[in-house]
Amino acid sequence: MRKVALLVSLVGIWGCSGGSSAPENPPLPDGRLELPRCEVERTAQSPLGTRCQQIVDSEGRVVLLHGINARVAGVFDVELEDVLFGEVHYQDRVPLEPIPELTVEDAQRMRQMGFNFMRLPIQWSGVEPTDEQPPSYDEAYLARVMSTVELCRAAGLWVLLDFHQDAYSKEIGEDGAPLWAIQPPPDVLLEGPLDDLGARRSSGDVLAAFRTFFGEQEPGPTLRTRFSKMVQFVAERFRGDDTVVGIEIFNEPLGSGIGLADPAIANAQIGAMNFEVSSDIRAVDEDRLIFFEPPVSPRNFTDESGVGATPFPELGAVYAPHVYSISFSAPDAEERHTFTRETLRFANKTAYEEAVAWGTPLVITEYGYDPFGVRAEEYLELQLDLHAEYGAGDALWLWKEDSQDGWGLHDFDEATDTWVERAFWRRLVSRPKPEAIAGQAQTWRYLADTGVLELWFRGDDDVTAPNIIYIPAPEDYAPHFTVSCDGSAISVQRDAATGQIQVPCNGDGGHYLRVEPN
Repeated sequence: MRKVALLVSLVGIWGCSGGSSAPENPPLPDGRLELPRCEVERTAQSPLGTRCQQIVDSEGRVVLLHGINARVAGVFDVELEDVLFGEVHYQDRVPLEPIPELTVEDAQRMRQMGFNFMRLPIQWSGVEPTDEQPPSYDEAYLARVMSTVELCRAAGLWVLLDFHQDAYSKEIGEDGAPLWAIQPPPDVLLEGPLDDLGARRSSGDVLAAFRTFFGEQEPGPTLRTRFSKMVQFVAERFRGDDTVVGIEIFNEPLGSGIGLADPAIANAQIGAMNFEVSSDIRAVDEDRLIFFEPPVSPRNFTDESGVGATPFPELGAVYAPHVYSISFSAPDAEERHTFTRETLRFANKTAYEEAVAWGTPLVITEYGYDPFGVRAEEYLELQLDLHAEYGAGDALWLWKEDSQDGWGLHDFDEATDTWVERAFWRRLVSRPKPEAIAGQAQTWRYLADTGVLELWFRGDDDVTAPNIIYIPAPEDYAPHFTVSCDGSAISVQRDAATGQIQVPCNGDGGHYLRVEPN
């Protein structure tokens, strides 16, 4: 099993390099963070590996993951079975919420919009619904997960398998653990429609379940081991599947429910779980990237997590916090009227610094905002700018949603039972952006007022594959555009299915790549 002793010894030698054999290039933008040069070798994960704070492909290019979250019917577990619980027979319970189907057209449209991966929430309750010894895993559920992966494969999308939970379990919250793993047993079981998720998150049953699961006393350790072995089983099932780019251990872990009161305890509890699960994954699959999250309470409500400067103990790990600055504020709260780039910067800066402390790349696996909220378009644009400045990948919440807040990229028309794209929201996320960089990125930015994409990077003679840049469809960008490398124009052809252009701009030294609408 590969550990990070090498990373621990080398992480301190990062530094910025000077000099260039390329033509004189425009200077980096004033005040913009320059991403550090990395001298550590690429890890051997597949299809992608890591190198310090970078995700890299087999060609040595830095890869930027730009994704979308999608809850998928049959995979996001919302059906409530008949069950005898205590002395009460629960039957004919209403499903929690409507979950849309995912079609091949959906996956293709994601790719056309500039998303190169889909974060797919899956649940422990779906994989291991019953308490049996030895554990029994639901093959029908896993087949539905595989079918979704196949749809994405056909569209050219990677998939991040996300072990998701909200309010611990569908039986007392929204999704996550099976009924048998709720300890102590809840007072009552719930059903849909799910119009009270906020109350469920802070209910006594939910907080008690988290205290047990993350606690030191039994059955907490046993439950965590069962969870870890379940994740290991899924990891082994998808071993060798290069469409599955990674596995995310646990969505928005709460610790023992005291994350805000004492984040150090929550960090210790969640860190121990992340280390146990990642070790079990590596025992059966050395190739998959492992995504891990910090405690949700400090991250989502104070925009920082307070993690220590200790590298993650497995190679091929990716720090995956959520950034929801002011997204959960009251609809007309003052901060929604007064936010600036600088007030939104803090959450992205701390996420970056926490990734540096962990010695990993940064992918913000959830960000979002009410599309019809105060200054919504400005908010989303600024967040995307900041993700780029800090070298972060990201995944927007959400593709389609006909429940709760309706943050999706689509409206649902009940009269016709159809989904309609929100063009104004799509145009914000479908911006020109790098997907693969032929060297080590220094910085990049998209200037929305001019439509110009600029990318500065350090080339390497060993990296000969072209840069891959996403260009939106003409209706969202421009019918014609020019591309240049170090001031020289380059002829490119946009692929309509993926929006990608391939830009040869290689060689040792600094390079400046520019895309500009005509």
